[in-house]
Amino acid sequence: MTVNSITLPTAYMIETLRSNGASDNEILTNIERKNSSLWEELESSFDYNNLIELYEQDSDAFKSIIHDGYTIKFVTIRGLQNLLKLKFDKIAERDYQLTDKGINQLQIDNQQLTKIKQILSINWIVTELDSHNDSQQTKEVSILLQ
Repeated sequence: MTVNSITLPTAYMIETLRSNGASDNEILTNIERKNSSLWEELESSFDYNNLIELYEQDSDAFKSIIHDGYTIKFVTIRGLQNLLKLKFDKIAERDYQLTDKGINQLQIDNQQLTKIKQILSINWIVTELDSHNDSQQTKEVSILLQ
């Protein structure tokens, strides 16, 4: 399976929709109908018409982005923080420690770890550390810039 690459703003739009309760099918239905107006109140700085344009360029690729996932072309430290909050409700100082090169002590489950590895651009290194929470299937990871 080929994973499609998208920009960080596109990922923000998709994850904002999801974090506000939109299912993948709802996202696709509204995109196919070119109806992004109902999302404008979620985040006024986003132009959700960009998702419609992306769909019109290659509908199969867009469907794959929604259903199968994506890789982000380039992620900044701030971008990583925003993604962790939107996608996993993880917040600095509560759920992980922010460093000048990335983050440490992030507790995540195996499914979240798989998603993080998929979405991050190649400028990040995800390292699994020894975890003492084997019964909860959580891992401690660090995510650092190369």
